[in-house]
Amino acid sequence: MQLTYFGHSCFLANIGGTRVLFDPFIRPNPLAKDVDVDAIEADFILLSHGHGDHIADAEEIAKRTGAKIVAIAEIAGYFGAKGIDGIGANLGGKVKLPFGTVHFVAAAHSSSFPDGSYAGVPVGFVIKTNEGQTFYYAGDTGLTYDLKLIKDWYQLDFALLPIGDHYTMGVTDALVAADWVGATELIGMHYDTFPPLVIDHAAAQAEAKAAGKNLRLLAIGETISL
Repeated sequence: MQLTYFGHSCFLANIGGTRVLFDPFIRPNPLAKDVDVDAIEADFILLSHGHGDHIADAEEIAKRTGAKIVAIAEIAGYFGAKGIDGIGANLGGKVKLPFGTVHFVAAAHSSSFPDGSYAGVPVGFVIKTNEGQTFYYAGDTGLTYDLKLIKDWYQLDFALLPIGDHYTMGVTDALVAADWVGATELIGMHYDTFPPLVIDHAAAQAEAKAAGKNLRLLAIGETISL
């Protein structure tokens, strides 16, 4: 699997040739100004919740690429009304897709569309790929005991966790969450984008190392193999 970071909480996973985009917030993000949104190709777009910093570019990319939106039912319906094909599910549900299975799991956050209307409940995703890898994309969440269920259900290869604090978990809570979900390989997200989210990278990675975890902080535009 190849994973490319586009800033904030936006990643593109290439899973056996299927391109899966998570929470696209690129054009409004000044840190991602060098990302060519027009060059991003996607087959599926997974949206964890309705906040603008997670769905900003979803409509544009979906209409250009023909990607299907995969999200909580209210979000899928919102984009369906815009003529975008989608798959709506709900908390606890599993969706089988060409690249694997997507399990909608709990996230402790809020969710509304940019106009303030109801966007259903926030979720995270556990993806079990056809290639044999399993990973957790947390979306936006605080530390919640619900995360412990993931370790009961799955053996994770890695987890993508928010670490910016203020609106989500900070690094310390994210490391507890990593224990609870059973992940030692971590990729940080939802940090540095706005002033309240700026973190000390070296301190965060040192704290993770002391906790027996490997925390990767990707450069925007960086692609890694997992």
